[in-house]
Amino acid sequence: MDLSIIIVNYKSKEKLNRCLDSIIKADLRGLNYEIILVDNNSGDDLNDLLSLFGEKVNIKLINSSKNLGMGGGNNLGIRAASGEYILILNPDTSVKDNAIIVLFNYLKNNKRVALVGPKLLYPDGLLQSSCSRFPVFFMPILRRTFLGNYFKKIRDSFTMDDFDHNSIKEVDWLMGSCLLFRKEIILDSGKVFKPYFDERYFMYFEDIDLCRQIWANGFKVVYNPEAIFVHDHMRQSAKHPWYLAIFLDRLTWDHIGSWLKYFLKWTIKKL
Repeated sequence: MDLSIIIVNYKSKEKLNRCLDSIIKADLRGLNYEIILVDNNSGDDLNDLLSLFGEKVNIKLINSSKNLGMGGGNNLGIRAASGEYILILNPDTSVKDNAIIVLFNYLKNNKRVALVGPKLLYPDGLLQSSCSRFPVFFMPILRRTFLGNYFKKIRDSFTMDDFDHNSIKEVDWLMGSCLLFRKEIILDSGKVFKPYFDERYFMYFEDIDLCRQIWANGFKVVYNPEAIFVHDHMRQSAKHPWYLAIFLDRLTWDHIGSWLKYFLKWTIKKL
């Protein structure tokens, strides 16, 4: 099988419906593919979606007995995947035209590239920043608080505001809402590297970590704007002001925890 498309659902059934519909309608040019839905113990009944789309595409459902987070949920799908290539999609994404085949062909034809991602647009057509530079330790503080206004150049460098986002470019990391990579990567040493998300991150930083793993193994991460997806994205961890979020929002604590785990992990690796 060429491609396994993995979508992790958590209370996103309506958006998942639109995502699946966009895949069915997309130009996949004869790709042999499957869709793997992982329900992260959300309580959503997805069986009607299987009935609705199952006649048109090879689709299977994995029900997790607990919420494993973004990385853990996707890893369930990766382990069950039959495809040579893995496409990670969030349920709040929609495929535009031939975007999947553009990413697939690019990755297949560029052997030193191990992971590629598309241009993301908000539903109103505005550009969404989806490629970034690796963060410095204090970046989450600059992104979440008023201090970012005093260090705007550093903050905006992280989100690559100096890049026009209209050309193919090697980048440090890509937003995990849409990522295409090989299920197995043959390293120069002959060993096999299997990209998985680090499940120590329940939410946030797992996409940065995966891209960093790929760079550390001698391969490239590439942003390809010739493929376009719509991402109906809402920053759940930023729905409250920073000074309230630490008291009201569990996702804020998930973000802080992942931030500390990421820097601890990669600082130790450098030692």
